[in-house]
Amino acid sequence: MVIDDVAAEGALGGGAAWRLFTDQVMGGVSAGSLTLEVVAGRPALHLRGGVRLENNGGFVQMARDVAHGKAFDASGFEAFELDVFGNGETYGLHLKTADTARPWQSYRQNFTAEPRWQRLRLPLAGFAPHRVEAPFDPSRLRRIGLVAIGRAFYADVALARLALV
Repeated sequence: MVIDDVAAEGALGGGAAWRLFTDQVMGGVSAGSLTLEVVAGRPALHLRGGVRLENNGGFVQMARDVAHGKAFDASGFEAFELDVFGNGETYGLHLKTADTARPWQSYRQNFTAEPRWQRLRLPLAGFAPHRVEAPFDPSRLRRIGLVAIGRAFYADVALARLALV
């Protein structure tokens, strides 16, 4: 099931459902941008920004709700597939479920975004809880975030397609 294909008209998101978030919401000083543009020949959402650790900060993120704030049952799928282009840095795919009420809670899996288009497969079984006691329950999926986090670096990653497979 395609969650977003930036190039496809009428796709579930078509790139429009994503929003930029930075650690400034909690007093940090990281800054970023999220643009819809052509990256290496493909329409994509392009997240850029400086991740800084001052003031207990440390992230820039593009995120979207999966089912307009309601829980989505992803239990019939095995993995997320992402078409990404990056700068060779490590990023995270962070998931929120009905079990993650606090902003710092999520289920996380990291990946490296190479400086070429690549299709990555992140198994649902590989998402680890972060500051949440409940195990990951894919039937309670609410939000997906592509995140540059945890260390000072320049984020530069593009997402052309995201699907559950």
